[in-house]
Amino acid sequence: MLLIRTSLAVACLMASAAFAQTASVKVEGAWARATVQGQKGTGAFMKLTAPEGAKLVGASSPAAGVTEVHEMKMEGDVMKMRAVPVLDLPAGKTVELRPGGYHVMLLDLKAPLAKGTSVPVTLVFQDAKGAESRLNVSLPVATTPPGGATAGSMMDGHKH
Repeated sequence: MLLIRTSLAVACLMASAAFAQTASVKVEGAWARATVQGQKGTGAFMKLTAPEGAKLVGASSPAAGVTEVHEMKMEGDVMKMRAVPVLDLPAGKTVELRPGGYHVMLLDLKAPLAKGTSVPVTLVFQDAKGAESRLNVSLPVATTPPGGATAGSMMDGHKH
């Protein structure tokens, strides 16, 4: 009887762990742009893939007074940026947060972000049933994306 209970408990734990893995959001290529003395804001970029679909509903960082998900897009001949309350992550589709598009803004920085360091960020997701989950990531701070590609000029002069 004890063997059956133990086996059942192990099976339940394994099923729970498997569910947590498939329900989680995969983060790839994450990084934050380095700042200079006096700069109060910068962007964080990454690729997000949610196997079951989800929404990015928030972010926070102890390095910033305010952390928001933003969108940059052309409206007529003007590039505009605004905070977005929710970023949809369609099931199995990779959504790229990149300079000139969706990104995480770290505002009211408490100290400059130096190249070669890292910055902690907590991403807040919501699944299709409305359950929230948090994912803590440590973003390398760099002047260009991982792999040495240029980040483009859309965020180079970005200030708040």
